Amino acid sequence: MKLWLQRHAPVLCAPGLCYGATDHAAEDAATQAAAAALAAELPAGVALWSSPLVRCLALAQEVAALRPDLPPVRIDARLAEMDFGAWEGQPWRAIARGEFDAWTADFADARPGGHGESTRQFMARVAGAWDDWRAVGADAAWVTHSGVMRAVELIARGVRVPASAADWPSAPMAFGARHCVEIDTGATHAESAGRSAAS
Repeated sequence: MKLWLQRHAPVLCAPGLCYGATDHAAEDAATQAAAAALAAELPAGVALWSSPLVRCLALAQEVAALRPDLPPVRIDARLAEMDFGAWEGQPWRAIARGEFDAWTADFADARPGGHGESTRQFMARVAGAWDDWRAVGADAAWVTHSGVMRAVELIARGVRVPASAADWPSAPMAFGARHCVEIDTGATHAESAGRSAAS
């Protein structure tokens, strides 16, 4: 059983901005390119899930237009990016170092930006979507965000809450990146598709 994970295209906002839950659109041409690559890869009958944020939903809808044989897009709020509270819309460099350090020091339960989503809360909702996908017992594709994709990397290894910020996956992930997680007879392992549809 396979789960394809597709990251959205580059976002139309200033570089270096914290925009987790903020609903920015993505570049049209890069969205179309990523959608074409994903549509060409997916086998028949794959369920297509999408974050409700427009940078993902536009890509999912483009895939659906290219692949009318697939079931209708399922919009699932659990696939949205983490909410960074008061940090949303600020340049990362403008966030006080003390605030950032306080978050990473209590990485599981501290709330970024004062009222944002803790890592435990974020992981719980992504894990809920993961568990629902596994219960269905069929291949699927998620059009989502880098945070969700990193959360899935941990969940596939059996980690529901990282012990510290150092445990959070930190490998670079390009806009338009696509990976595949495969579940084989009850065990899980992640295999990178090694491809990117980003600009």
